[in-house]
Amino acid sequence: MVNPKRGLVLGATALVLTTAAVAGAGLLSQSQALMGDSPKELVDEVWQIINRQYVDATFNGEDWRSIRSEYLDRTYSDKEEAYGAIREMLERLEDPYTRFMNPDEFQSMQIDTSGELTGVGIQIAKDEETDRLIVVSPIEDSPAFEAGILAKDIIMEIDGLDTEGMDVNDAVKLIRGEEGTEVTLTIKRGSQEIDYPISRARIEIHPVRARLESSPIGPVGFIRLNQFSANAAGEMREAIEDFENQNVEGYILDLRSNPGGLLYSSIEIARMWMDNGKIVSTVNRRGTVDEEAANNRALTDKPLVILVDGGSASASEILSGALQDNDRAVLVGTKTFGKGLVQSVRGLGDGSGLAVTIAKYLTPSGRDINEEGIPPDVVLELSEEERKELQRDRTRLGTPDDPQYVKALDILTQEVRVRQGEMPDVQVNAIPEASPN
Repeated sequence: MVNPKRGLVLGATALVLTTAAVAGAGLLSQSQALMGDSPKELVDEVWQIINRQYVDATFNGEDWRSIRSEYLDRTYSDKEEAYGAIREMLERLEDPYTRFMNPDEFQSMQIDTSGELTGVGIQIAKDEETDRLIVVSPIEDSPAFEAGILAKDIIMEIDGLDTEGMDVNDAVKLIRGEEGTEVTLTIKRGSQEIDYPISRARIEIHPVRARLESSPIGPVGFIRLNQFSANAAGEMREAIEDFENQNVEGYILDLRSNPGGLLYSSIEIARMWMDNGKIVSTVNRRGTVDEEAANNRALTDKPLVILVDGGSASASEILSGALQDNDRAVLVGTKTFGKGLVQSVRGLGDGSGLAVTIAKYLTPSGRDINEEGIPPDVVLELSEEERKELQRDRTRLGTPDDPQYVKALDILTQEVRVRQGEMPDVQVNAIPEASPN
């Protein structure tokens, strides 16, 4: 029996890759075998899915039944006309995460779970304020990452083509390409516009990177989680078990620039850190609440500090929100991205696909973080130069050259010494951003 939760996608955006657009596409529709090949039937299939599942019962204030009549009264000469009509219909919802993919785009969306793909390696979304495309984060070790693309960068042009009003799917088509070819992204960062020529390449992704660090309190386990893919939980379990065998004193978990991924992956990983307590609740348009909780199978109870930033999105926010609300971890860095929505990804009758926002999620304390993000317990901003340096030389992440890591280690040291009874309890969750003068 298939667990439908395993197909729920929490990625913040489409990934601009040749072979993939979002990690963990799932919930293939049975209509693939049942629907005919008529363009009009395809339009109606999409309408029906939205009608049954879309999170907003008001459909953004639109008369959804009237829209069905409007689009089924049309004549479509071929599939391309139907595709255009579907995208036009979905625009009425004003939801950048509910989107249609033609067969090529849908095939590109399904990442091989081995973690190997081809492209430039950025996650993009629509920036409603500028009507352009915004970078959620570059994938670590990708060409975009190496070129210096940063979270929150605005893409002004793609190979000289203005992106104002451009659809995310159209941008994906322009940015994707064959290995070894080049695309130039014109990026606006602050008041500057910079051209970034980027060569497309084959990217091998391992979601977890872990290493043992020495510290004044003894060995510390440093774990960097890049995305919540299908194999993230397995790699996380291996890392924690290995560190426990080495008797680490505590952990620093780095979720910076982690764009999210699969819902079940974030839940499984949360259970590795906490024995009891609520992890997340999801709410659909009928108000149905599905709660996920810890199951008394934590792998460790040692002190934990989590690094977050503006590129930490969706599944990253579920994990960090759960551990923060349950007082299991201290969050250090800057406010997270703010995506509190869940998508189901379905295959359609002709091989195309549809991502539908079906629910929102709340943290254990009931916080709706969509468009709000999660504020860290300890705020530490990096300067522009510090961010660039860490991207230019990724070996500096989790070292004394990484100011946020240094702060995390300082907080972890306090937590460990409190546990060892060496110092009085300190309210690390109440440390201010700056002391008043």
